[in-house]
Amino acid sequence: MKAARSGNDIVHLEAVSVDRLQTIYEKGRRSELTCPICGSLLKLHIGIHEPPYFDHSFPSPDCERAILESAPQKITGVSVDSQEHSGFRLPKGKVIRESVQQEGPFMQSMPIKGNPAFLEKLLIERSIEDTYLTLLEEHGVTLDEQQMAAATAIEGPLLVLSGAGSGKTRVLTVRTAYMITVRKVDPKTIMLVTFTAKAAKEMKERLLSYPGISASAVNQLVSGTFHSVFYKILIFHEPEKWQRNLLIKWNWEKEKIVKNAGRDYGLDEKEFAYDSALQQIGLWKNSLLFPEDIKPIDDWEIACAYLYKKYEEYKQKTMMYDFDDMLVGCYSLLKSRSDLLEKYKRRFQYFLVDEFQDINKVQYELIKMLSSGSNNLCVVGDDDQAIYSFRGSDPSFILHFEKDYPAVKIVKLTENYRSAHEIVATANRIIKGNQSRMDKAMRAQHNFSEPAVLFFPYDEELEATMIVTDIQEKVALGARPSDFAILYRTHSMSRAIFERLAASSLPFVIDQDAESFYERRIVRGMLAFLRLSMQPQDPRAAAAILSPLFLKQNVLQEMKAQTILRDCDFIDTFSFVKTGLAFQERKLKALPAKIRSLRNVKPIIALEIVEKDLGYQDFVKKRGTEGNIEKGSDDIRDLKVAAKQFETIGEFLDHADHMIGMNKEVKQLSKHFTDAIQLTTIHRSKGLEYKTVYVLSAVEGSIPHDFALDSYRKGDVVPLEEERRLMYVAATRASLGLYFSIPQTRRGKKAFPSRFLKFY
Repeated sequence: MKAARSGNDIVHLEAVSVDRLQTIYEKGRRSELTCPICGSLLKLHIGIHEPPYFDHSFPSPDCERAILESAPQKITGVSVDSQEHSGFRLPKGKVIRESVQQEGPFMQSMPIKGNPAFLEKLLIERSIEDTYLTLLEEHGVTLDEQQMAAATAIEGPLLVLSGAGSGKTRVLTVRTAYMITVRKVDPKTIMLVTFTAKAAKEMKERLLSYPGISASAVNQLVSGTFHSVFYKILIFHEPEKWQRNLLIKWNWEKEKIVKNAGRDYGLDEKEFAYDSALQQIGLWKNSLLFPEDIKPIDDWEIACAYLYKKYEEYKQKTMMYDFDDMLVGCYSLLKSRSDLLEKYKRRFQYFLVDEFQDINKVQYELIKMLSSGSNNLCVVGDDDQAIYSFRGSDPSFILHFEKDYPAVKIVKLTENYRSAHEIVATANRIIKGNQSRMDKAMRAQHNFSEPAVLFFPYDEELEATMIVTDIQEKVALGARPSDFAILYRTHSMSRAIFERLAASSLPFVIDQDAESFYERRIVRGMLAFLRLSMQPQDPRAAAAILSPLFLKQNVLQEMKAQTILRDCDFIDTFSFVKTGLAFQERKLKALPAKIRSLRNVKPIIALEIVEKDLGYQDFVKKRGTEGNIEKGSDDIRDLKVAAKQFETIGEFLDHADHMIGMNKEVKQLSKHFTDAIQLTTIHRSKGLEYKTVYVLSAVEGSIPHDFALDSYRKGDVVPLEEERRLMYVAATRASLGLYFSIPQTRRGKKAFPSRFLKFY
């Protein structure tokens, strides 16, 4: 159905610009749309695979006929002839059309075309005959030719390039079992290093299921994460220095230490990004750069270098240590104790390292030192999935592995057992644009899916609506919620999809560290102005706007006193604040009237006033975005997009509070959900797989992110190539369905499709 009644107006979808679709959709959710003929309630259906339409469950013949006859155009106030049809007044004869400035029509989704044809290939091309491998096959563990080559090449350095979905865990476990059962390698001489405890546990469980592998053999293996393996070495040789009760476990403990140092340096606790500073300190440390090695290039790094120095001094004084110290400490121990290094080089003869593309400097040097005796080092990874440079990972270690190990044998695992051909072919075309990569192309084992889909919502709101509608349709046809993942570049991009899912009946989970959008520092500060306008007696709202007004927090005590002495609210007290600066006091005297005016305008207008007239824009610029991938100005634009849906400040604040509560509730329920849609960042999705994946906002500035584009404009291509790898990782999470969203606008501005998808 293409028309509906909204109040006294008739809405014709053919005449509705795409920027109004979400508003009409919300009216349908509020039961404000009806059939112009029979009066039944309608809802606007906006999915991915077909143009929008009004959902009329049981239209009568009169309904269908009248809508077909109605004219899809906006009529001016000029008098025209009309006729009555089943109570629906329709224009008759010639009408005068008004030229309306609008965004344009709805853009239909399209499949990605041009992928090469699927070529079938046998799973197994046996070139290696081995009794044990045959026995494994009888137990359901089959290997292709490439996997066999990797599993049976035991001596010397080996680089296994394991593409997405190529079965690297199977290769690592079969290789370990093969060494123990066929080559009779003592399990105590094998070190198997993973990046997560979960991966180590999974490998042990798989090994126990293989023939000829006993629990005793598995327990003798030295396996685990880098931290767990090398921490055991530390506490064995220096137990007094590395007592568990001296470990700094939590980020809040680290922040407390550096904030104390920051006060002496003159850093504003509410303005300086201490979380980002700690990330920078960790990056330096894992790159084996210590305080005396740092050469800061700007004010941000100068501040971080100072905090790094003070943080290390505090730990030395208190004898405390953090997780980074476990690796750096073991590295220092082995470098300073040649006798210990020789002991461990004799002890360990075979090394297997998983996810080698994610290795950092200290991890690489540790493995390099220990394996230098036997040279039996097997590393497994995919340079196309190196996406963790922000925490010190460096893909150059896998790209240049041959330089340190000239005799290395390279095996490429290029058979993808996860994703359908159309998805694998699309991913290949994405990653092909990178220059710094090992030459390889993945190949799918099946083609039981449709091509990947591009869809073009107007903005973030419509993007979320279209995705939720598509999932609802698929669930109605038998899909499970856990079949779906919605991936995004940064947590801040999840606001609209979170809100749409929260309003649906679909179960979903979100990362535990994903704060509510409305609790982000910049957003919280803007909303505080609106809250104070509605609740002038609220001391928390008054306190929250002090920093944006460039006032110190101790001013709040003076304001509280003024509310009692002058019998006024917190808004009025701003005119009595004394700062000693005449220009600032003049602004504060004019502030009460401006704050009170906010409650009488629409939320979007109120935010404009806060940003420009009340100086919030200046605060965001002054605060800066040192070390932080997200810009405060981006948060403001996101908040404006959210505010457009609401007519009053009260409604908007109620919505924000509801979403903050929902975020906490969803996290609590996430612990119990086993069948739910997954909302997560692309980084967090690595190593996981889903039947259907939606990638949000595949546009310039999102992915690739603005920071990578800025670096590229300055001549540095490295961040841009990592962004392309990130897109590749997102695409290869899908097994059957892959959707890229390309909004026409993002954060209120015109958006352009990601250069990584330019082949479509």
